Amino acid sequence: MAISLVTGGAGFIGAHVSRELIKMGHTVIVLDDLSGGNRNYLAEGVEFIEGSILDHQLLEKIFNENEIDYVYHLAAYAAEGLSHFIKRFNYNNNLIGSVNLINESVKHKIKCFVFTSSIATYGALEPPMTEDMTPIPEDPYGIAKLAVEQELRVTKEMFDLDYVIFRPHNVYGEYQNLGDKYRNVVGIFMNQIMQGNALTVFGDGQQSRAFSYIGDVAPHIAKCVDIKESYGQIFNIGADSEFTVNELAKVVMKAMGCESELRYLEARNEVVHAYASHEKARKVFGTGSLTTLEEGVRKMADWAKTQGVTSSEKFKNIEILEKLPPVWLED
Repeated sequence: MAISLVTGGAGFIGAHVSRELIKMGHTVIVLDDLSGGNRNYLAEGVEFIEGSILDHQLLEKIFNENEIDYVYHLAAYAAEGLSHFIKRFNYNNNLIGSVNLINESVKHKIKCFVFTSSIATYGALEPPMTEDMTPIPEDPYGIAKLAVEQELRVTKEMFDLDYVIFRPHNVYGEYQNLGDKYRNVVGIFMNQIMQGNALTVFGDGQQSRAFSYIGDVAPHIAKCVDIKESYGQIFNIGADSEFTVNELAKVVMKAMGCESELRYLEARNEVVHAYASHEKARKVFGTGSLTTLEEGVRKMADWAKTQGVTSSEKFKNIEILEKLPPVWLED
């Protein structure tokens, strides 16, 4: 029976990937510091260890005490816009923590390291983004993700550590942190509706994304270790159809059964149009049917209503205040 370590397994994508691994018969160890995750989201049957990927001594202990076959590295602080203002935090959590995991994976000769990168690595390249493009990230979060991708490449060359890299984009669904006001626009909109507040939109709302339902993403991430053709490869993964933020707002309001005003804010520094091609992934993982935006948002809305209003906490220890969007300072 394979033993898999899932970092961030109490968080959004990690909780779903853990469930898929359990279905596959894996023994799953979850490492999560609960900074963004929730114990209630843990898959039944996992072994849970509360801790951080920055604690290299803890990682050494976990690897020494378990014969880990696969590492699924999903722990990250994935706030692209905020990453400009928390550079040190971003690189510690998203780069140094990843290197700690890679070190242990090399020393213990794991079979494959699965890494969730991001569409943020592409920056403002012309969509649809394809894996053969040369990435030019436009924010520290994307830079950190790209650095880990490059680290995995050179680690394979030096130490023969197999890996698979996924670049998911704008994933939403059950177990998403509804109280995080810095990322995950679907969850932000749902929480604002339940609070009776206007939906906050940066700029004119015409920026477009391919919002991707978690049920279309997590199974491929989990199963890739059994598909040898995926080793050493990078895959875009997510939905094929792009929508504007204004269009998304209408879909969310319909799913929540409540109309709301839109509160337009000053545009922030972000990529305007970001969506990707998935031809490469389809060739390796097959062509399953994708969940429509309306269906996926409805599923998430049904879950969100069971959670109720979630308090939104300010990010502590913002490092740079200059040009920080004022809404991020509001209570």
